[in-house]
Amino acid sequence: MVIPHVHRTVVRTWLLAVVLAAGACSKEPSRWDQAASATLPTPATPKVEGAKLNRFFLADGTDGFSRTFTQEKEGFVEAKLKKEGQDVATLAISDTSSDAGVKAKYAAATDKVEGYPLVTVGKNQSALLINDKFQVKVSSQTLDADTRKALLAKFDLTGLAKL
Repeated sequence: MVIPHVHRTVVRTWLLAVVLAAGACSKEPSRWDQAASATLPTPATPKVEGAKLNRFFLADGTDGFSRTFTQEKEGFVEAKLKKEGQDVATLAISDTSSDAGVKAKYAAATDKVEGYPLVTVGKNQSALLINDKFQVKVSSQTLDADTRKALLAKFDLTGLAKL
């Protein structure tokens, strides 16, 4: 059987279209396809509102110190401690729940305050980790490690641990 020239061209065109369509179906996924099928990371635990952390600081007037809050944002609060008008220390509470490295920093801590691990950072900073979530710090150029530790004990650590 002889196929006329016009029919051969139609058949070839049709075969070419089928081969091209089949090739198009088996292409590599694009970056957009990959992004659409990727699993989304689980959202991080929201940080505690800064204003909720204020109540856990040592009270203004404790041991003759005046306390003034200087910074407040989500997951962080900072206060300055003064005595006789002079800056003595910086106090801070931060929500470290999204920082995996913080827990490791306290793993080797041998000193504790109310059962919470205490670390000394350099010669001017002491910090506690409360329930692997909150870091409480006292930084001072003039106070020694024992005095900073005593100030940390004046925070409401039990209340903070319940938050």
